[in-house]
Amino acid sequence: MPRKQSPAPRFAYKGDRLKPLRAFCQVARLGSVSRAAETLFVSQPAVTLQLQALERDLGVRLLERSGRRLLPTREGEALYALARPLVEGLDGLPAAFHDQLRGLDGGELRIAAGTSTILHLLPPIVDAYRRAQPEVRLSLDNVTGAGGLDLLRSDAVDLAVGSMLEVPSDLDYAPVYRFDPMLIAPPDHPLARKPALELEDLSPYGLILPPRRLTTYRLVDVVFHQHRVPYTVAMEVGGWEVIKQYVAMGMGISIVTAICLGEADRERLAARSLARWFPQRSYGVVVRKGKYLSPQARAFVELIKPDLFTRRDYYDSGHSER
Repeated sequence: MPRKQSPAPRFAYKGDRLKPLRAFCQVARLGSVSRAAETLFVSQPAVTLQLQALERDLGVRLLERSGRRLLPTREGEALYALARPLVEGLDGLPAAFHDQLRGLDGGELRIAAGTSTILHLLPPIVDAYRRAQPEVRLSLDNVTGAGGLDLLRSDAVDLAVGSMLEVPSDLDYAPVYRFDPMLIAPPDHPLARKPALELEDLSPYGLILPPRRLTTYRLVDVVFHQHRVPYTVAMEVGGWEVIKQYVAMGMGISIVTAICLGEADRERLAARSLARWFPQRSYGVVVRKGKYLSPQARAFVELIKPDLFTRRDYYDSGHSER
């Protein structure tokens, strides 16, 4: 027995729902069939036929006359609220599409990062990105810790690059690079020349650390307490660059992450690895969960990979044994 064919649609306009919905939205907005026809560049009878077909299909009255204006009925108001964004979205699709294409080669990218990350980790990545994406306007927001996360949560930046020990539930963190913890001291300091360094050797000397609210201070405190080793904080000061300067001036010693040590520090600082007692610090990309990454942001993230960051660690050449 041959299969029974489905009946044809009752109204031909169903093949193109956009036209009657566009006609209805224009009449609801302008209150006039004639003005809607002028806006759509069609005849008034064409608009009237589209409205009638739409009302028959939905089985409700969508418009009613009030004086010289046509106003949506209760059902018409509900349809207008649903249809207007669809119609406007489809009508604006060509322009939005071309804007998106232009955005592949241009646009803006904003990144939050701390001073050490901007100075020591990002330069080769930014250089590669600028060469690959010369049309993109790149902004680096120099912020620390919670400040960068606040910018991320408010969509003021596209992503953040830095170090995280604890990851909030609303964020995603992908660690990429890892750096050893380092003791830094003036080159003539007793700890710079001591053959076998123990954690207890740090006790007599005052430490210069970042502020107590930051992760580094808390980590130092935890490690010393775990090993039952007393320690003294001589000074709290923000920023690795300031800490390095104060250590070089002989104001104390410090425990920093190897990321902040470069060629320029070799003559003024001695560095010793503390990897026996302190964990490595990871650095990577932080994004808000569920956030759509723009093409510009995705292109930057693709460059954040270990083989791009080729700077040798500060202590590789034996500088720590001087």
